[in-house]
Amino acid sequence: MGIVTTLPRSRPLTRADLESMPDDGHRYELIDGSLIVTPAPGHYHQRAVGELHLLLRQACPPELEVLLAPFDVALADDTVMQPDLLVARRRDVTDRDLPTAPVLAVEVLSPSTRRIDLTLKHSRFEAAGCASYWVVDPKEPSFTAWQLIDDAYVEVAHVVDDESHTVAQPYPVRIRPADLIR
Repeated sequence: MGIVTTLPRSRPLTRADLESMPDDGHRYELIDGSLIVTPAPGHYHQRAVGELHLLLRQACPPELEVLLAPFDVALADDTVMQPDLLVARRRDVTDRDLPTAPVLAVEVLSPSTRRIDLTLKHSRFEAAGCASYWVVDPKEPSFTAWQLIDDAYVEVAHVVDDESHTVAQPYPVRIRPADLIR
């Protein structure tokens, strides 16, 4: 028999509610009090995450740290997200979570997360002041980067397949989408 979790019905969910979720292989996140549940990612998703992690770690300056999901970014009591990858200031990271916006949040699209990553998470990280937001689509393959300029995300790069781009923020990294899934 599966695990049964009862959630409150008369109010937005909080971090305390999130902590009662089962450890069942799903990813549980809160965005403005709404629960987002996604299944474990697939092969190409994980390959892209792994390759990006290597690229980001190799170039990462000592005052920053690259972290893989699952790791909570607690933007508010009702908003706890887990980007696939994040770059944060070392001084901001606690044993439990990142209690502020990262300097970079990265999402690798999956069929079950595409709409959430491109809309809800994009806008929530933007509102929180996350300086850079990247999305990788392993299906195309493509890479898109946004930079926070005057409190709004502006697309600064979009490359596909064998094209490459060197992003400047949060530090220089050369991205070639085809290399992320091979």
